[in-house]
Formats: sequence, structure tokens, C-alpha cells
Amino acid sequence: MKNVIGARCTVCGNLIEATPNITVCPRCGGIMDIEYDYDYIRAKLTPYDLMDCDDFSMWRYKAFLPVEGKSTLPKLRVGWSPFYKAGRLGEVLGLKNLYIKDDGINPTSSLKDRASAMAVVKAEEAGKSIIACSSTGNAASSLAGNAAAAGLKTYIFVPERAPKGKVAQLMMFGATVISVQGSYEDTFRLSAEAIDRWGWYNRNAAINPYLMEGKKTVALEIAEQLHFQMPDYVAISVGDGCTIAGVWKGFKDLYAAGFINKLPRLIAVQASGCCPINTAAAAHTTEWTPQPENTLADSIAVGVPRNPLKAIRAIEESNGIPVNVSDEEILAAMRLLGRTSGVFAEPAGATGTAGVKKAVEMGLIDKDASVVTVVTGNGLKDVNNAIKAAGEPISIPGEMDRLLEAFEKKGDPHR
Repeated sequence: MKNVIGARCTVCGNLIEATPNITVCPRCGGIMDIEYDYDYIRAKLTPYDLMDCDDFSMWRYKAFLPVEGKSTLPKLRVGWSPFYKAGRLGEVLGLKNLYIKDDGINPTSSLKDRASAMAVVKAEEAGKSIIACSSTGNAASSLAGNAAAAGLKTYIFVPERAPKGKVAQLMMFGATVISVQGSYEDTFRLSAEAIDRWGWYNRNAAINPYLMEGKKTVALEIAEQLHFQMPDYVAISVGDGCTIAGVWKGFKDLYAAGFINKLPRLIAVQASGCCPINTAAAAHTTEWTPQPENTLADSIAVGVPRNPLKAIRAIEESNGIPVNVSDEEILAAMRLLGRTSGVFAEPAGATGTAGVKKAVEMGLIDKDASVVTVVTGNGLKDVNNAIKAAGEPISIPGEMDRLLEAFEKKGDPHR
């Protein structure tokens, strides 16, 4: 990997060789970051080169990614998700320049496909045929799908509260699924013990620094889809902290390579019932306290985050805005996205938009600002909460009189 200098510890600064199977710092146990040679990247790729690139996936940015030249890239097309100017939603929220990045249109319907695609590449580079992880759901299904396409076996650990739609994906992709009777913390701990015991490749994003490199490609796409003219804000839902840290690293890599001339501010959005990272960020400290996993947004219900340091630093470095939203505000954002933009988001996928709405209402965002909200997962992942957000359908016998009665009761003026 000629574009990679090495892996540096975010705690003690130790620099080591970026081998395929590295995890935490061997000196202090801190989480690692992949460091690049930006002069080399600039010599290999420019924004103008991308105009002629016909690979519309995350691998169009291979110069920015820690992949060996001989590596086989995954079969599924991950990345280059839709990017919309959200005019109607912007009108409702009072923003003139609002954009939606819909990462629910990935192979397994979430942004986590970006990390799992990278995990598959690095596992094969490491000579591993089995990959494992713990997950609240999306990382699990994305790993199972991407690994299945590559012919690799997976062991997946999920908390028993994981939505059935996500568990169904896991089973359909042939994963060995372990449903853990306990919290996400219990699930993570058991997965870590099993990975150490059997030597499986570790896909846990807070442990494996390569996973964040996959996630950062959503930021590279946002930049290119805006013709490298940076927005003022990018809103992202936050759970473990890996995604917001990856988004920030993507923008910083582009800035260091000279592709963009400014960095956006991040809007970090957590559920008010589970917000340990935002609580610490709002207090301008990296010291965080575990919290209960008290939110219907299962993908971000992480009371003991595994990547808090990188996430808090991302918020701090970007002069970001931590915003907490209630479950009711999340459900309302799901409805807003669907009814103004035709984008179907799961609760965690709509949390970023709920945060944008709240930030505007609190006067934290100027109405002339340009804002990108990232939808991280599709609503079909969690149909029960989708129905909770949207409401039940009209249910009647097949008779016109009953239909008229139902319309009358509903007060429908367009019948």
C-alpha cells in the first residue's frame, strides 16, 4: 500500500506498520488511525480524474483507501448512493439549501456496507476465511451479505432486541447468528472473547481501524456530488461513534490532499435516551459516562460506546453541534423524510434529520446555511417502528359504504 504511511495510535501516537490484521495499539491498547501519504495520493488522483471514472462505487476512491494493489474487490456494488436536493423538506424546516444523502440504498440497506466491504478485502488480505462481529443489527447484516458474496463464513452476535428485519437478513445470508440475552455491551464482550478464542477476522469497527476507512467514503461522495464545494454542516446519527469519526476523517483526508478548501461543521445527533458521546462533547471533555440504552433507534442504542474518543474529537475539531432528540422527534423525522422526499428511513437513519430540525428550531443553524443530512439505513429494517411513525392503514370490509364511512371518519377532503 504505497499510499499508506502506517497506523498511528490516537492515544499515545505510536506508529506501526499497517498490516491487514491490526487492531488496537500494541503499546497502550488505544484505537488506531490509518495515516496516508497525501503527496502520493495527489500524484495518483485529482478531482478531474474522477470525472472520467466509470466505477460508481466506493472503490472509485481507491487512492484514498488502505487496499493492496493485488486485492480482489468485493462483488457487491457498495457506495455512490443517491444525493438529493431536498427542496420540500427544506421548506418545512426553513432551510434553503438542504440535501439528503440516502445510504439506505446500499446492498443490505445501510451505510455499514461501506465498512463491511472493507472488512471483506482486509480479511482476504490477512488470509482469513471467517469474519465475526457484534452489532445492534446493521453492521451484522452488512457483514453477512458482503461476506456471502465473497464466499466467506460469518459469526454474528446481536442483542436479543435486534429488529426481526435485520435478523432475517442475517439468516438469509447464511450467517451463524448468536442472539445474546442482554445489552449491546454484553453482546460486544462475548463477541470479543469468541474472536480471540478462535482467531476469526475482527469486523468490530471500534477495534479494527480499517472499518472507519470504508465508512469515510460517504464523505468523499458527498464532496464529489457537491463538486467539491463543501456544505456548511453535515448531520449524522451517532451510536458507537465510528460513523461520525469516519465521516470526519474522510473530509480531513480530502482537505489534506487539496481536494477541498474548507471543512464542514458536524451535527452529531443522538437519542436523548442514550447520548453518552454528546453529553461528553457538550461538556468539552473526552470523559464519558455509560448510559442506559433507552431509545427505539436500535442502531444507535449504545450506552457504552466503543469509539468515543474519535467521535468526541470529530465533534470538537469540526466546531460541531451535539444535538439530542427524543424518540417522538425521531418518529416525526421518519414521517417528514417519507412525505416530503420519498426517502424511507429507519429510526437511526432519520435521527440526523431530526437533529437538523431541532438545531434550526433552537437557532443553532442559520436558515441560509447549506446542510447535508445523512440517512444511514432504510426503513424496511424496522417495520414495527415504521408503522408506529406512519400509523395504521384504513381497514374495512370490501364495501363502498364502509369506504365512505371511513373517509368521513378520517375527514379526508380529497375523496
